[in-house]
Amino acid sequence: MMSEGHPMTTHKTGGDTDPASVLETAFALDDLTTDDERMWQREARAFATDRILPVIDDDAEKQFFRRDLVAELGGAGFLGMQLDGYGCAGAGPVAYGLVCLELESADSSWRTFVSVQGSLAMTAIHRHGSEEQKNEWLPRMARGEAIGCFCLTEPSGGSDPAAMQTTARRDGGDWIIDGTKRWIGLASVADLAIVWAKDAADGVVRGFLVPTTTPGFSATPIGGKLSMRASIQCDVLLDGVRVPDSAVLPGAHGLSGPFACLNEARFGIAWGAMGAARSCLEAAIGRARSREVFGHPIGGTQLIQAHLADMFVEYEKGMLLALHLGRLKERGALTPAQISVGKLNNVREALRIAQQARAILGGDGITSAFPVMRHLANLESVRTYEGTDEIHQLVLGRELTGISAF
Repeated sequence: MMSEGHPMTTHKTGGDTDPASVLETAFALDDLTTDDERMWQREARAFATDRILPVIDDDAEKQFFRRDLVAELGGAGFLGMQLDGYGCAGAGPVAYGLVCLELESADSSWRTFVSVQGSLAMTAIHRHGSEEQKNEWLPRMARGEAIGCFCLTEPSGGSDPAAMQTTARRDGGDWIIDGTKRWIGLASVADLAIVWAKDAADGVVRGFLVPTTTPGFSATPIGGKLSMRASIQCDVLLDGVRVPDSAVLPGAHGLSGPFACLNEARFGIAWGAMGAARSCLEAAIGRARSREVFGHPIGGTQLIQAHLADMFVEYEKGMLLALHLGRLKERGALTPAQISVGKLNNVREALRIAQQARAILGGDGITSAFPVMRHLANLESVRTYEGTDEIHQLVLGRELTGISAF
C-alpha cells in the first residue's frame, strides 16, 4: 500500500478543496473566536505565508537566522503583543495564541523567536522591572529594534534551576556575575540578556539586565543541530560581568521570577505546537488525495482514512484545550498545572501527528518537498524546552496527589 516506487500522481476525488480549508470547515474554530482574535490570526497567517514559507526550507538547510524579519515582526505588532503599554499591542491571550499557531505552522523557529522575545525577555521586564527599565527597553523590543534573550538554563541541568551555579556578588555599588548558561535562544544576536543568578550573599535568585556588549559576556552558537536549524541557541559565558545596581530587576526574588515568564512561554507553545500539527495534517490530507497506489488514491483506503481521522481528532482536541487555556487566562484563572497539561499534551500529540503524516507520505516524507520532517525535528526540541514531558508529568502528579516527587 505504501510502496516507495510509485510516482506521485494527481487523482480527482470529489473536488480539489484545499486541505487547510477542509480542516477549518470541519473544526469551525471561527465560531469560538472574536473578530479581533481572527484579525490577529489573519495577519499572522499572511506573514507566515508571505515572509517565512518562501525561505524557510533554504534557511533551515543553511542554518540561517533571517534577522531582517525581526523588525517586520515588530511592525506587525507581534512582539510582546500580549503585554500592555510601553509600545506593546495589549492583545488578549487567545489572539496571542493564534499568532503562535500561525507562525509555528510555518516553522517552530519563528514562534520560538516571538516567545523568547515577548514571553520571556519582555515579560521579565514588564512584570519585574522598574519603570526606568521598562521605558528604556520595552518600546524598542516591541518594535524589533532590540532583541532580548533569557539566560536561565545551565549546562549542569535545565530541569533543575534551583541548582543554579551562576552567581552574582556585590562589589561596591555594582554586581559581578560569573557563570555559564546553555541553550540560550538568540544570545549571539541579542542586544540585551536577562540573566538569572544566585546572590552569593543569601542564595536568592535575582534577575539582571545585561547589555550583551558588557565586557565578560560572550555567546557562542551551538553547532551540529538537526532541529531548530533556522533559529539560534547558544552557550553563554559570564566572566566577571560587571553591572550597576540599577540593572537588577526589582520585582524578581527567587525562582518565582523566571518561572512566571516560563509559564507565559509554555502557554504559547500549547498553541504553536498545534500549528506544526496542522501543517503536517494538511500535507497528509493532500498526499492522501493525490498519491495513487494499486490503481487508486491512498486516501480512498480505510487504513489511511482511519489514520487521518485519528490525527484530526487529536488536532481538534489540542486546539480546544489551547482555547480553554486562553479563556481561563483572560479571567486570570489559569494555573501552572493547567499550563503543564497544555504543553505536555499538545506537543506530544503534535509529534504523533507529524510521525503519522510522515508515514502517510511514504519515502517522500523525509524530503524537503514536504514540511513534515522539518516540523518533526523541530517538535523534538519543543518537547524538551520549557519543561520536558517528565517535568510536566511530575507537576501534574504533584497537583493530583499533593505529594512532590521532584
